[in-house]
Amino acid sequence: MGSSAKKKKDKKKDFQKPKLKVGKARPKPANFTDTSFKSKPVVLNQQSLTTTTPSATSQFSHHLSLLTSRTDSQRRDSLSYLTTAISTRPTNAPLQQPVSVLLPKLLPLTSDGSPGVRTQLLKLLRALPTNDVEGHIDKVVLWVRACMTHIAADISTSGMDMLMWALECAGDALVSCPGGWVKTLKSLVAALRWPQDTPETTVSGWSSGRASMGKPGSDGKAMVKSLSALTSLLRAGFDDPPLQDQDKGRMVYGFPLVDTACHMLPTRSDTFAHLNLFGPPRDEDSQMYEDREDRQKVFQRRFRGPIERGLEAAKQEGGEVGRAAAGVQKIISEGMKDYEKYA
Repeated sequence: MGSSAKKKKDKKKDFQKPKLKVGKARPKPANFTDTSFKSKPVVLNQQSLTTTTPSATSQFSHHLSLLTSRTDSQRRDSLSYLTTAISTRPTNAPLQQPVSVLLPKLLPLTSDGSPGVRTQLLKLLRALPTNDVEGHIDKVVLWVRACMTHIAADISTSGMDMLMWALECAGDALVSCPGGWVKTLKSLVAALRWPQDTPETTVSGWSSGRASMGKPGSDGKAMVKSLSALTSLLRAGFDDPPLQDQDKGRMVYGFPLVDTACHMLPTRSDTFAHLNLFGPPRDEDSQMYEDREDRQKVFQRRFRGPIERGLEAAKQEGGEVGRAAAGVQKIISEGMKDYEKYA
């Protein structure tokens, strides 16, 4: 076949109508482009373009930045690395990053939706030096209260663990900071679903709309943990204050060097915070109650009645809940004994 005959045949193909058969798709044109593919991004975590090994400080800062990752496992693994790095540092060695830098990154995770992240966060918080945390307890208690009153039951239960850790670190500083006494008590009573105003709205001290505090079968465990947190808070608020510097001065020096410590530099930061010289006006809930008598007075007037009504109903349930309620009642009786005596 010559070249001219082949050209004629090719031209003839363009004008021929293809015969379609039943069950077969129409043939695709010669210039057809397949667009059914889907593109997927490739993300390489912890990639390094250097040949040298990063230092421990840079790795610590890198994992600290990964706490805002969208992946639960990444946040949990970064918290685990930070916990190990802090726990295994040499004795008396400073932290890789100061607590003032760590807490703003860690505290937002108190309300994290992943239980593994919250558990690992609590381990990391327990590894921090208590003396360093005490100066930031006013910021810590804000996040703890938000976690305790969270709408999710498991997050609210984790908030009780956070509160007990904060009380172990700096119980006296927590109940003495602005809002540390009244607002924390209000959050606990709200988490326990105990009414604070009208006892007539309850049946035997419980609110009629009492919600479940966890999965089926875990309501009692959550209640026991909440009552344990309440016990720790009341114990910190009713304990006798530590020996003040002026009292130590009287014991050491004696006459005529009386009140020597009052004329020396203070040992605590922000000594005049209770005066609120430059801050906005505070209401009763946000006040600093540094004296034990002031905390007793507020507790007697606002919280003792609702808490004791709730405890009476809790003791009727018996079991662990009843024992925990009896422990709270014992703390209240011992802590308010001298208040009732001199009232």
